[in-house]
Amino acid sequence: MMRIPLQFLPAFRAAAQLQSLRAAASLLNLTPSAISQQISALEQQLGFALFERQGRRVLLNAAGKIFLQSVDAALDGLEAGARAARAGESAGADTVLRLTVVPSFAQRWLLPRIGHWRERHPHIRLSIEATQQSRDLQSQDLHAGIRFGNGHWQGLEAEMLSDLDLPLLVVGSPLAARRLKDCTPEQIAREPLLGDPLVWQRWLDAAGIKGKVVPVASFAETGLMLQAAEHDLGLALARGVYTVDALANGNLVQVSQVIARHDLRQRYYLVYPPALRNWAPLLHLRTWLFEELQESRKQMVAMGIMPVSLS
Repeated sequence: MMRIPLQFLPAFRAAAQLQSLRAAASLLNLTPSAISQQISALEQQLGFALFERQGRRVLLNAAGKIFLQSVDAALDGLEAGARAARAGESAGADTVLRLTVVPSFAQRWLLPRIGHWRERHPHIRLSIEATQQSRDLQSQDLHAGIRFGNGHWQGLEAEMLSDLDLPLLVVGSPLAARRLKDCTPEQIAREPLLGDPLVWQRWLDAAGIKGKVVPVASFAETGLMLQAAEHDLGLALARGVYTVDALANGNLVQVSQVIARHDLRQRYYLVYPPALRNWAPLLHLRTWLFEELQESRKQMVAMGIMPVSLS
C-alpha cells in the first residue's frame, strides 16, 4: 500500500494555490529550496509529476489538479478534527460552547431562554456572538451558528430549526390594539407601518388589498422594529418566532387575523462543522433548541396565532 508523506502536503497545496514556490515558502516560513525538495519527494513517492514549470511559476498538471482535490479534503478534515479534539479536551466543568447567532433571533428568542439552558446544562457555558455576518466557524474557532438562509453553506452541516418563522403577524402595542379593535385590513394598512415595504406588500396581497406600502420607518434589525412597535410608534410585521414572548406577556398584541408567510426558501438553520457532529455539548444544544422551539410552537398554537400544521 502506498504511504503518502503527509508532511509534504502543505507545501504541495501552498504551491498549487499560489502558483509560486517563493510565495509558498513565504506562507509556510520555509525556503523556496525546501518547498521544491518537498514537492520533488512527494512526486517521487507518488510516481508521477504534479506540476509544470513555466519560468518562476508552477502550474498544476492534470494529475496535480485531481490530487489537489483529495489533499484539500484531507487537510481540511485534519484541521477540523484538531478543532474537535481541542473542543473535546475542555469537556467537563469548564466546557464552553461558542455560538454565533443572528442578532434578532438572539435578542427576541434565544436570550430569554438561557436560564432554561443553565438549568439543564450547568456545566456547559454558552459564549454567544450576535452578528449578521456569516462568520467562518472554523477559522474563528466557533463551534456552531444559527443562520438565516437557504440551508447551504460550504463545509458546514445545516439543520432547519423550525417553522415558527413562517407566519408573518401584524403586531402593535396594547394601546394600538385597543384603538384598532374590529378594524378592517384596509384601515390597518393606513396606520403608521414599520419595516420593509416588500414584506408589507406580501401582507397586503394576503389581505387582498391593492396599493403600495410606504412605512414610516425601516430597521436593520427586527428586534429594534419590535421595540419601536412596543413603544407605540407604529405597527410591525414580524415572524412568529420573534413575537411569541411579547405576545405572551402582553407587550405586543396581534392586531389583524390576516397572516402572510415568508419565502419558504429562507429559513433558520443550526450549522456546524461535520467534525463536531457527535460532540456531546453540540448534541445537547441541538436537542435543547428543538425542544424549546417545540414549546414555543405549542404556545403559539394555544394562542391561536399559528395553525396546528402548516402546509
